[in-house]
Amino acid sequence: MQRKVALRLSAASAAMVVAVGVGVVLSMPEASAATGTATGYATQNGGTTGGAGGQTVRATTGTAIHAALCGRASSSTPITIEVEGTINHANTAKVSGASCNTAAGVIELKQISNVTIVGVGSGAVFDQLGIHIREASNIVIQNVTVKNVKKSGSPTSNGGDAIGMESGVRNVWVDHVTLEASGGESEGYDGLFDMKDNTQYVTLSYSILRNSGRGGLVGSSESDLSNGYISYHHNRYENIDSRAPLLRGGTAHIYNNHYVSLNESGINSRAGARAKVDNNYFEDSKDVLGTFYTDAAGYWQVSGNVFDNVTWSTPGTDNKPAGPNPQSNTTVSIPYAYTLDSAACVPDVVSRTAGAGKGLQVSNGSCSVQSPTSTPTTPPTSSTPTPTPSPTSGPTQPSGTNLSLGAGADGSSKASGTSYGNVRDGDLSTYWSPAGPTGAISVKWGSATSVSKVNIREAAGSAGAIGAWKVVNGDTGAVLTSGSGAGVITFPRTSLSKVTFEITGATGTPKVAEFETYAQ
Repeated sequence: MQRKVALRLSAASAAMVVAVGVGVVLSMPEASAATGTATGYATQNGGTTGGAGGQTVRATTGTAIHAALCGRASSSTPITIEVEGTINHANTAKVSGASCNTAAGVIELKQISNVTIVGVGSGAVFDQLGIHIREASNIVIQNVTVKNVKKSGSPTSNGGDAIGMESGVRNVWVDHVTLEASGGESEGYDGLFDMKDNTQYVTLSYSILRNSGRGGLVGSSESDLSNGYISYHHNRYENIDSRAPLLRGGTAHIYNNHYVSLNESGINSRAGARAKVDNNYFEDSKDVLGTFYTDAAGYWQVSGNVFDNVTWSTPGTDNKPAGPNPQSNTTVSIPYAYTLDSAACVPDVVSRTAGAGKGLQVSNGSCSVQSPTSTPTTPPTSSTPTPTPSPTSGPTQPSGTNLSLGAGADGSSKASGTSYGNVRDGDLSTYWSPAGPTGAISVKWGSATSVSKVNIREAAGSAGAIGAWKVVNGDTGAVLTSGSGAGVITFPRTSLSKVTFEITGATGTPKVAEFETYAQ
């Protein structure tokens, strides 16, 4: 039975919540949208559970996130904060209270513990706004996108790090997130995932890091050697110049990741760092493993990796690439249980699981994908006054594999700045819009595929814009079904190589974030 509980706020916090129009509603723990359990080094040192066992609040602004933290009975009272919508500078203010230490222009998880932040609904995007974890422990961040955080230019946030940890941080699990920039240091960006000043027992899993000069580091300098015990698994690093990651001291376990277009260097183990590098797939990249830009050597143990079109530079005083035939120069003992996917299937598994908006699916350890081990038993309650429209086609989330991931896409038209491929990339922060109020978008395969359900997911801020529609067999032109509103659409199971969602009426600008397809 679910029980609503009033969030206890300090006077300053309550005033801030009222000022931004946030009504805070909490529910019992079973309503949490966070799923699965921590993996890797985050399972050590007592484990990482975040806000499990506490209350749950929905937030649609950064200020509401801060208010939820400040309204707890203490800085260690467990809480799960379900985030939906776009969090940015305009809606992220400082909130004061005895159980928090927040700041404007950044999500500040400082001097606190036992917190989960999880994206729900149509997605959570932290736009030009970083997440700062400092003097904190037992933190879970799941199913969110953090993009274009800058350290120079305007606006700036979090020193330019998408997610940054420092000063005695312990036990953090970051899972199914998308971290991205739009350039390197010269364009104002820093690292996507940085740890320094005594940060330990961290896992980054099933995530995407892309389009950045710097993927992330462990240790801010050659003398900052107090960090370590970091696991990186089932992540996709794409179009990264360097630091994938940079390790200064400490121990890291790096397995089942897919690296694409590492432009200058990849895993940079230096200053005595030790990395166990297992069953990763390196593709179209340069100097993917070694010690770079220093004469302070690091070490690695390698096994089962695939090097696909990887180039290696000539060794020098400050550059010691591990290839072209990487060999182990240390041994690393791993204290937790884990199962390795074969490196050959890593690109496929990671493409289907990594990043926000992928349904929190995970590998089963045998090159197949499965739902997380635990799921919510009741729907989350919302603290926002705006209801989510219920699609006329039915609200039930389909089960099974989303067949659109890895498929092709085309359409009748597209608005400037949008792309057909955005509807099958698993990323709710990207979308396709028609050039006008109506249009068609299709998902297609190279051979006949059985489909009986589609799920049309609208981009944040556009819910309800899609009016009348029809689903068409792209091979024959036959109408499979018709209706109105986005959501799950069911029709008789049909074998086809192309399925089209045609919007014939709209109340605003349609924005299709994902066109998911399912066999049943």
